[in-house]
Amino acid sequence: MATLKKSSNKMLAGVAAGYAEYFGVDVSLMRIIFVVAAICGASLGLWVYLISWILMPE
Repeated sequence: MATLKKSSNKMLAGVAAGYAEYFGVDVSLMRIIFVVAAICGASLGLWVYLISWILMPE
């Protein structure tokens, strides 16, 4: 099983790419999910991204 960590395939911090690799989905889809969650979910996606950026290992 894959380990959840930041990816080298990154645009900002590698968080979305890390989640995409972990769950086995396309990185573009994961980035879209984060953006939609940030816009529609009362900035939930933004908070999840920022917390993951701080806590995820390299």
